[in-house]
Parts: sequence; structure tokens; C-alpha cells
Amino acid sequence: MKCDKETMLLYAVTDRAWVGRQSLYEQVESAIKGGATCVQLREKQLNDEDFLKEAVEISALCRKYNVPFFINDNVEVAIKCNADGIHVGQEDMAAEQVRSRVGDDMMIGVSVHSVEEALEAVKNGADCLGVGAIFSTSTKTDVDVLPRKVLCDICNAVDIPVVAIGGISKENISQLAGTGVDGVALVSAIFGADDIEGECRILRRLSEEMVNR
Repeated sequence: MKCDKETMLLYAVTDRAWVGRQSLYEQVESAIKGGATCVQLREKQLNDEDFLKEAVEISALCRKYNVPFFINDNVEVAIKCNADGIHVGQEDMAAEQVRSRVGDDMMIGVSVHSVEEALEAVKNGADCLGVGAIFSTSTKTDVDVLPRKVLCDICNAVDIPVVAIGGISKENISQLAGTGVDGVALVSAIFGADDIEGECRILRRLSEEMVNR
């Protein structure tokens, strides 16, 4: 599957902190129905067996709606569930090693924080980049907020899709207009919402407006 810019418009990253009234499966389906263009399954607490079981179920769900499905960090789970993509951070397996494991058909996303990291990721086979944190975030407390200029410079330096992540909400998406990003990756703004489907409709529209300004 090719990684195109439309895939980045509304990139939903799961977090089971808000599982309760709905199961994670139901939350993801609500997000997709609301307009999420990509789903990344992020599990820091599950063991590999439970992670894989969940990944297989949500991969099938995403395939049903023709929405690309990424696994966060875990290359083995990504391979076994036949995910469309794998996303890795700077502290995880290097993109070049990931590519040698997953082959040419799986998309690779890489988190970057500088032009140097972005160029290195592209050189090593990345298909898309996640750049952040763009705003302060409660999801990750150990990251620094990137200056707007760094985000712009990264977008100008690469020719693959770039998604902004970190503290993004419907109140501040418009501030990303003119940076060159192709969309936004959201965690709490989606999965912390009372009405995930309705919230995604709003976020999708705002992201489209931001990208096209």
C-alpha cells in the first residue's frame, strides 16, 4: 500500500486509557466512521500475545473500511497481523533494519525531531514521518515542544508525507496552516472524546481546511 498525503489527514493513534463505555474496537470504528484516514495501534502495556490478538481484530476492521493500519513499535506484531505499516521512534529499531524485516510492501513511519533525523529516516526507507511534539501534551511527558520553524524546515526538506503530532486539538489545528504538514496525528483529542465519531467529523474538516490554507 502506498503512503499518500491523504492518509495523513486525520491519523488516529489509540490509547486504552479511555476504554470503558466503548471497547477499543468500537472506539476505532467510531473514529473511522467519523473520518479518520489512518489508524495506529499503540499498546505499551499488553504482552505480545494479547497485542497480536487485538491487532488482528483491528487490522480486519481497518481493511473493511479501506483505512491503512499501522502498528506502533512492535515489528513482530506488525508482520504477524499483516499490518499496512509500522511506526517507530528514534529509540526503536532503525528504519533500515525495519525495512529488512518487513520487506518492501509494508509502509514505515518514523518519528523525527530535526531535519537531520528526517533526512536520515528518508535515506533509510521511511515512507512517512511523524513530527512533534508540536504543542505540550499529557500523553508523553518526556518530550520537548518543537519550534514551528523546525516543523516547516522538515516539511521543506523531504518529499514524503509528514504528519504533526503532540497536543493537537480542534482549538489549535488551524495554527499549523502554512507549515507544510499533510495532516495531524491525534490521541486524546479523538479517543478522549465523549462522541468519537462526531468529534472526528469536526477534526477531519478542520484538518482539511488547515492543509489547504
